[in-house]
Amino acid sequence: MMFKYFPHTDEDILAMKQVIGIASLEELFNDVPKEVLFRREYDIPYAMSEMELRSYFANLAQKNAKTVCFAGLGVYDHYNPAVIDALVERQEFLTAYTPYQPEVSQGTLQYIFEFQSMIQMLTGLDAANASMYDGATATAEACFMAEAITRKKGILVSETVNPYIIDVLRTYCQPRGLDLKIVPEKDGVTDLEELKDMLGDDIAAVIGQKPNFLGIIEEMAPLAELAHQNGAVFIENADLSALGVLKTPAEDGADIAVGDCQALGIPMSFGGPGAGFMATVKKHVRKLPGRIVGISHDTDGKRAYVLTLQAREAHPPGKSQ
Repeated sequence: MMFKYFPHTDEDILAMKQVIGIASLEELFNDVPKEVLFRREYDIPYAMSEMELRSYFANLAQKNAKTVCFAGLGVYDHYNPAVIDALVERQEFLTAYTPYQPEVSQGTLQYIFEFQSMIQMLTGLDAANASMYDGATATAEACFMAEAITRKKGILVSETVNPYIIDVLRTYCQPRGLDLKIVPEKDGVTDLEELKDMLGDDIAAVIGQKPNFLGIIEEMAPLAELAHQNGAVFIENADLSALGVLKTPAEDGADIAVGDCQALGIPMSFGGPGAGFMATVKKHVRKLPGRIVGISHDTDGKRAYVLTLQAREAHPPGKSQ
């Protein structure tokens, strides 16, 4: 059976096999050791039709308790107005091209610009990027950024930071040769005396969280002051939904602010996927990974959105510009 959305015909596949000198597609995997090949039948349930699948999950959803869950460790249920889906699916925003092609992706570039502008307002910092995967990996990317700024390898993270974020930091820091150490907590907040003892000439960054993992609105300014006294960068992992009423990372003295955007209305989806944010002060903007969108004008003088500070044609999140 042939489907028009399959890219290769039988003739195409035959021609490609003849060119590379194989008789079957299985020969492409000859280098895979035979002992690691899975040779049993897959234990996969029988396929359902679309209607059957929708009905199955609708019935499954009826078993959910109609309560509010506060046990999300950073992922919580939020009300999403119906207008949101209508807005994000409008054709002027939902462009099919990447931001690297500004002439045909103005919608994508505009919503990235609006997102960055909102992050700047909430954090009080000078510049924000886009394309951070989630709050945890954004915090790890901030560590890499601190290393690039200070040329040091030590990272101090408060024990009051979400343990899931700390786990991600361990995963990211070890291959980069960064020395991650945990600053103990005392009475639910970062122990400043311990932080003073752990700071030294080898520390690139200090990381705190507000509100912290225990739900305490911890003062971040003392952490930032100690970090700066020792030539380190202060990274604040912040809850965006709280920044409308709490001091901004800029007011706390943060050099870099990171966190998760799930609080802005992204569905919980069993813990993900989410989206991250990152913002920084002007002097560090060229160390900021990801994308930065700015406003320019075309040859007719009309407003145009473009990627700015680009050092390469394409880069995934985490590659410094």
